[in-house]
Amino acid sequence: MDDQQQRRSITTISTREVYRNPWMSVREDEIVHPDGTPGIYGYIQRADFVLVIPEENDGFHLVEEYRYPIRRRSWSFPQGSAKAPTRQDEARTELAEETGLRADDMRFLGRLDNSHGLSDQSMHVFVATGLTAGETAREPTEQDMRQTWVSRAEFEQMILRGEVTDASSVAAYGLYRLKTGSEPEKPSQLGN
Repeated sequence: MDDQQQRRSITTISTREVYRNPWMSVREDEIVHPDGTPGIYGYIQRADFVLVIPEENDGFHLVEEYRYPIRRRSWSFPQGSAKAPTRQDEARTELAEETGLRADDMRFLGRLDNSHGLSDQSMHVFVATGLTAGETAREPTEQDMRQTWVSRAEFEQMILRGEVTDASSVAAYGLYRLKTGSEPEKPSQLGN
């Protein structure tokens, strides 16, 4: 760590768990800011998750389900956590459970922090190709889930129209475009 980074560090004096359930915990830390001012910092601890971009025929498979915190249905790439020996196996499991799709190739794109000012959770982004249809194995809470395939151009329009608002999916798509070197569809449509 260089001198500038060290000067900007926050010192943790104490930490305590203030809430826990099977999916998350909330911590409150007593801290000292870089300027010496005392304070507190509350944050959420959650397990990392995988997000899979199922790519096929210049388009993507999406899932839609009711999301209780926002009180509406939402389109996104398949994502979640599953018990598996590796992140790649976890991505294969999530893809199969939510869509029934099996992938010949599951390529890691990168890790993104989900909400770095609020949570320690990260997502591990994969692109799935060579897809074969199969049966889903959705969890009880995913029984209302449906899926569809959309072209890449339609997916971008869904983002612009506010139909895809899942920040994880939009960020993963940005990473996908940067890693694959793909150009945006219809750049003149941005902002309309």
